[in-house]
Amino acid sequence: MTRIAVAGASGLLGSALVRSLTADGHDVVRLVRRTPRSDAEVRWDPHRTRVDTAGLDGCDAVVNLAGAGVGDHRWTAAYKREIHDSRVLGTTALAEAVASLATPPRVFVNGSAVGYYGDTGSRVVDESAPAGEGFLPSLCVEWEAATAPAHQAGVRTVLARTGLVVARGGGAWAKLFPLFRAGLGGRMGSGRQYWSFIALDDHVAAVRHLLEDGSVSGPVNLTAPDPATNREVTSAMARVLHRPAVLKVPEFALRAVLGEMAGDVLGSTRAVPTRLLESGFEFTHPTLQSAIEAA
Repeated sequence: MTRIAVAGASGLLGSALVRSLTADGHDVVRLVRRTPRSDAEVRWDPHRTRVDTAGLDGCDAVVNLAGAGVGDHRWTAAYKREIHDSRVLGTTALAEAVASLATPPRVFVNGSAVGYYGDTGSRVVDESAPAGEGFLPSLCVEWEAATAPAHQAGVRTVLARTGLVVARGGGAWAKLFPLFRAGLGGRMGSGRQYWSFIALDDHVAAVRHLLEDGSVSGPVNLTAPDPATNREVTSAMARVLHRPAVLKVPEFALRAVLGEMAGDVLGSTRAVPTRLLESGFEFTHPTLQSAIEAA
């Protein structure tokens, strides 16, 4: 049995991972911001970069999937700070805690995002590509750099650059499903922008693969092999849900409603999972239609 600590255990990705790990008999320790109610919980305060390190003793792995939802609110200056701090400060706290342990865990898997690459247009990018420009790429650079204490302490550190997760319970698709079911779905902007997606089940399986495969460290794209354009997303959603999708949301309307965040909705990131595939991972839902049907 393996003891694994998970930060962000109540979120979309973390809760799915915890269910999978516990179902297979692993001992999961959840990081919480309140007083722990059992030995299965560890107190932390990401904004104050504090972790009860005693609770991490004996953990074979630490997974950090915590962070304020990027699409939950309009990007005001205050909410951009919340997005930043919840990731960078939280990662700093965990990386320093991991490094301070007399017997550190074997692996530290830390969340990141394909937003690292910025707008790549139709150009395919993998983990060897440089960071882009803008709020999200800059955030991802800081976020990943915050893992340095763990890496410097000799802990295998993986940066899980996640794409748009196809799931009913959260993320971008949780907002899309109700719209398409109501017949209100449609192409956004030109529809030519690429969305790097991954099914929720595949994301969980990929994180578990990264925990177990001791040869993988550094950045790894957690995306399906073939990113889809927004036009293709629209067609697939209409096909799976048996609803028309004839509406079009013009660029100016998205910018008026979403503000700065519209740039990332209209931007194009065509990221592929080169390192994940090279490590032998096999997708259960490699195609967009399969991912949508699974959700």
